[in-house]
Amino acid sequence: MRASPLNKIMEEEETTIDMTPMLDVVFIMLIFFIVTASFVKESGIDVNRPDAPTAVKKERANILIAISDTGEIWIDKRRIDIRAVQANVERLKAENPQGSVVIQADKKADVDTLIKVMDASRAAGAFDVSIAAND
Repeated sequence: MRASPLNKIMEEEETTIDMTPMLDVVFIMLIFFIVTASFVKESGIDVNRPDAPTAVKKERANILIAISDTGEIWIDKRRIDIRAVQANVERLKAENPQGSVVIQADKKADVDTLIKVMDASRAAGAFDVSIAAND
């Protein structure tokens, strides 16, 4: 039996490229980039920071606490009470044990509030506490 020209045409149409291995690689790369990406967390408000010519840029600040000029304290875009700072820092520190705390205090913020936030952060186990300034 000879293969007819019609059978040859049908065989040529059935040959396709299997895309499954390429899709597997793409999904694995996507998962890798999602897992390894460091997400920027914001404190929740814009703060008018004081100027400091000796300020040093900190690359990885994972726990940001903002203090407004009216004494409001913000963590993760939520306004919190001074009594809840320690619990929030403990929770964020448990999520990222190497994370450092950066306090973004407004120029006109009360120093007493700043000291209370620093003490609560240290009581939560975060000993790498910095105050943000403009350089």
